[in-house]
Formats: sequence, C-alpha cells, structure tokens
Amino acid sequence: MNYTKLFFSLFVTILCSFIQPAILFFDDHPTGFLMYLAEYSFITIIISFTWFLINLIKFLKYRFLRRFDITQEDNLASRKVYTQINLLEKVVVFVIVLFGVGMILLSFESIRQIGVGLFASAGVAGIIIGLSAQKVVGALLAGIQIAITQPFRIDDAVLVENEWGWIEEINLTYVVVRIWDKRRLVLPSTYFLEKPFQNWTRTSADIVGSVFIYTDYTVPFVALRKELDRLLEQTELWDKKAKVLQVTDAKESTVEIRILVSAKNSPTAWDLRVFIREKLIEFLQNNYPESLPKSRIVINHPVDADKNNK
Repeated sequence: MNYTKLFFSLFVTILCSFIQPAILFFDDHPTGFLMYLAEYSFITIIISFTWFLINLIKFLKYRFLRRFDITQEDNLASRKVYTQINLLEKVVVFVIVLFGVGMILLSFESIRQIGVGLFASAGVAGIIIGLSAQKVVGALLAGIQIAITQPFRIDDAVLVENEWGWIEEINLTYVVVRIWDKRRLVLPSTYFLEKPFQNWTRTSADIVGSVFIYTDYTVPFVALRKELDRLLEQTELWDKKAKVLQVTDAKESTVEIRILVSAKNSPTAWDLRVFIREKLIEFLQNNYPESLPKSRIVINHPVDADKNNK
C-alpha cells in the first residue's frame, strides 16, 4: 500500500478547504476567475475529501488483510476474509462516490432539485430499488449478495461453462475466472445466482479424481490393484485418503475400470490422474500386453464346417 497517496489526498483536502477563506482574506469581493473559484471551492473540497476517504478505505483494508496469508496450504479461512473484505470495500467506495456526486449536485443552484430529489425525495435506497430492474444495478445487487452468502471465494476452484479454473477477481458487477490454461473467463455476477456451477473447494481443498481405463477381458485385476498401490505409495501427489479400483462396466469387447484417487487440491488431483493413467497403461504394455483392448475375429474353416454338418 502506498502511504504517499493517502497522505497526499489528505493534504489536498486540507488545502482545498482553505481556498475560499484565503481568497476572501485578500479580497472581500473577488471578480472573474477568483469569484468562481471561491464560489465553487466547495466542489473541490467534496472531490478531494471523497478521494481521501477512498484511499483511507484501501489503506485500512490493506492493514487488516496483512494478518491473513492466502498463499498457505490451508487458506480456507483467509480466502473467506479476503472475499468479504474486498467486496465490502467495493460497496463502501460505491456509496462514498454516490454521496459525493449527490453533494456536488446540491452545490449547483440550477440543478439543486436533482440533488434534493436524490437525498430527500427518493433517497439513496429508493434510487437503488427503483433502478434494480436494470441489468447493471441488478448485477451490482448480485455482487452484494455474493459477498453476503459467499457461494465461492477468492482462489476457489470452480467449473463453469464447461471450463475449470480458479476465482481470480470478485467485483460488484462481474467475476473473473482464471482458466487452467491461463485464459480469463469474465462472467456477470448474476450468472452465479441464476445458473448452476461446481465449486470444488467450497468447504475444503482436497478432492477425489477419477481415472478410466479400458482393457480386454483377460486383464488381471489383482495385479492391477497391486500396481496401483505401489504407484500411489511412491508419489507425493496422493494424500493417502482414498484409493479405489473398480470394474464399472463390461462392454462387448472391453472392460471399463474406474480408479478413484484423492489429492490435496484440484491441480494436484489432475497431475495424479495423469500419472496413474500413464503408469498403469505402461504396466499393461510391459507385463500383460494381451490384456490391452483388441477385436476378435473367428473364422471357421470350410472343411470343419462340412464335418459339423455331417
């Protein structure tokens, strides 16, 4: 956090508050540019003070979040706090800017009725509710709802639009998902309230991955299970919580074998699945090549067929 920006905005705010008294001190009846500067110095005070409040909010957020480290392995609580504070900051900044604009409107005599209507007649809450039918404000309210309910957090692993990745940014109107191949998927906040999506790290980061292998009917399941145990024991990708090898289907020419293995998080689970799939196929190639998928053709010799007919 840049402390200079905070103190500079405070300095500008204090400086703007002395513009009108300084002008009137040297000239009781200023004319020309000085007259307009003295008359509308209130606007510069509002702008500078709004800027100072925004920087103050960012500074307080930075000081608070320094106690939470999301780079640690077990960072569920830290990610929850990061998500809440970041969205709370955006809401507060939005309200500060809204009040600043309203106060500026009140300073103009010709359009004061707009400012009065904003604060007195309809009120801020009335304006938001009245515009909630609009898509932009609807997305804004959806962002606030996400901050409260937290269906996902910063750095959660999710599956959306048939793409899996991590929540990178949560803003009031949109969410950025970092896809596994470094692309960015930008979705409106309303998407996560209207459509189903998968959150792989909602309560914990560990996950179970599946590996499917198709073999011939002659495959030795006992040997395959022993090899799976050996592979898992020699890799650090496995978290030692789950390992299963099951025959889940039997088709005309192949047997479907499903292997379930667990890992500490989704990227590690992906690497573990790739590792197990590759090594088991290699094991079958080297030790049981006859168990690889094959097509069988049975040809009856015509002589044998005649003998059978007799």
